[in-house]
Amino acid sequence: MTTEAALRYAAQSAILLLGLLALLVMLHQGRFLLAPMSLAVFIGLMLGPIATRLERLGVWPAFAAVAVVLIFIILVGGFLTAIAAPLTTWADRIPQIWSELQLQLSNLRQPLNTIKDLQEQIRSVTGGASVTVAVKEDTTVESVAVLAPSLLAQLLIFFASLYFFIATRHETRAAILRLCFNRRLRWRVAHIFRDVENAVSDYLLSITIINIGLGVAVSIALWFLGVPSPALWGAMATLLNFVIYIGPAVMACILLAVGLATFDTLTASFIPPLAYLAFNATEAQFVTPTVIGRRMTLNPFIVFLAIAFWLWMWGPVGGFIAIPALLTIYAVAGNIIPGIEPPAASGSSTQKRYRQPRRPIEKAASPMSRSSSPPVRPVPPD
Repeated sequence: MTTEAALRYAAQSAILLLGLLALLVMLHQGRFLLAPMSLAVFIGLMLGPIATRLERLGVWPAFAAVAVVLIFIILVGGFLTAIAAPLTTWADRIPQIWSELQLQLSNLRQPLNTIKDLQEQIRSVTGGASVTVAVKEDTTVESVAVLAPSLLAQLLIFFASLYFFIATRHETRAAILRLCFNRRLRWRVAHIFRDVENAVSDYLLSITIINIGLGVAVSIALWFLGVPSPALWGAMATLLNFVIYIGPAVMACILLAVGLATFDTLTASFIPPLAYLAFNATEAQFVTPTVIGRRMTLNPFIVFLAIAFWLWMWGPVGGFIAIPALLTIYAVAGNIIPGIEPPAASGSSTQKRYRQPRRPIEKAASPMSRSSSPPVRPVPPD
């Protein structure tokens, strides 16, 4: 490699690195707007088939979008109303749970004291000085006064984005296709739209049904074990299971605290989290691979990195959209990079379509494209 070629390669790499850093900064600094808007887009992809069915019945797209948004609000509002009362009751019992935890961990006091004495000896040998940290405690009223306007603004951004995305999704796709300067590019972009809609909608709908089933099973198991408010913990298991890896760990810790407040012995306190982990392992190892694995396969390590990245970027919202965002990237890469298949299982109709010679999109029909989204309009000739 010549010096000029090496310098050119180094310059291109530096530009790519700077662009990546700029993208990361933009995502982090723009999370106030980008997080609710991205969440609205993925929820809109999941609810898009409902709007499509209403439009086929003769409902105007604007009215169909209003109906879909209202259905979503009713479902979320009913869920929050159902868990509000028991959640408030358990919030009042947090001091009792903390007392029970201290009582159960009293047997570990001697080892902890030994570690503390060792720390003091090391500090005296190294000459380290103790550091006093002063924590300023804000009242609950002040915290609510600071967070309420921001939360309300993000909710308004979310619902507005959800409505306009559902109402104008066909016009937006047509406008983007008109920007493509040749027929082949329009064909490729149209397939990207279709694959993204299919992958995200199928995943979110399937995982929602699976998580609801998991929540029902957890509720029944906790009811048999005599744990108070089993429906509350089943609902929380459903919600937290959308954030894979992280959500189940948080739910197990919550059930451990509930077990400490419910049972008298430390051994019995571990029964609720162990029962939940057994159901979660069954769901993760058998149910989800059986239902979703036939249509999409993702590298577990890449999934973990995606979840960690989006949690770092946008918090809980990022944890929810991590997998849909990864599926979107796979769908785009599968149409522009040779050797990368769209997110579907081997042998499915989607992959078979991509192994066939390229054909106009109006002739390459598949059951998946007809069931989850309206057929893409024929691309006009140049």
